[in-house]
Amino acid sequence: MAAHILMVEDDEDIADFVAYNLQRQGWKTTLVHDGIAGLEQIRTLHPDLVILDIMLPGMDGLQIYRAMKEQPLTASIPTLFLTARAQLEDRLEGLQLGADDYMTKPFSPRELVLRVRNILSRASASAVQLLVHSGELVLDKNTLQGRLRGEPLELTTAEFKLLAYLMERPGRVQDRYELQKVLFGYADTTQSRALDTHVKRLRRKLADYADCVTTERGVGYCFTPKEQL
Repeated sequence: MAAHILMVEDDEDIADFVAYNLQRQGWKTTLVHDGIAGLEQIRTLHPDLVILDIMLPGMDGLQIYRAMKEQPLTASIPTLFLTARAQLEDRLEGLQLGADDYMTKPFSPRELVLRVRNILSRASASAVQLLVHSGELVLDKNTLQGRLRGEPLELTTAEFKLLAYLMERPGRVQDRYELQKVLFGYADTTQSRALDTHVKRLRRKLADYADCVTTERGVGYCFTPKEQL
């Protein structure tokens, strides 16, 4: 699926020029010319990449970026600053905030495309590392959401952490005390029943994948891939 790139740029000619060059690569683009509207679109669309000008009406690019970082659903969206502010201090501020790249105007469209491609490539590799899957069971560690056969899997945070930890260690029994530390930050006998309760509820939600979470009596729990059962 083509990457979706959102650009927040008040100069419409520059925005159209950038969009033209990005669309030639097969990427989808959305253009916004106001800072406040830009942040709203970022929160609504969750694009694969945001290209931000700094000097914007309503809300500047640095404010937008800080607001993105405050929300879990937008904090990990890759961002490239494209701005006329070329001073070293400006570049350092953008990069120190955590931006993926910083380009100044005027710019080469070819260089911009190459930088965008590199950012999307890194983001794609990172996203894969955040996915834990076994058969038709998929967990996204970035959003703490699970899916089973493409349908949402309603898990509590504790259930998600427990299942992800087990799935990342398939076929290996995990000690009860280690699992307690994963869930509660510490382990003692008072947490033993709570662990068992989480496992019981988790199995109910996993339907025919429930048998993948196996019990090693007196030791702990294990995730066995469905094809190995």
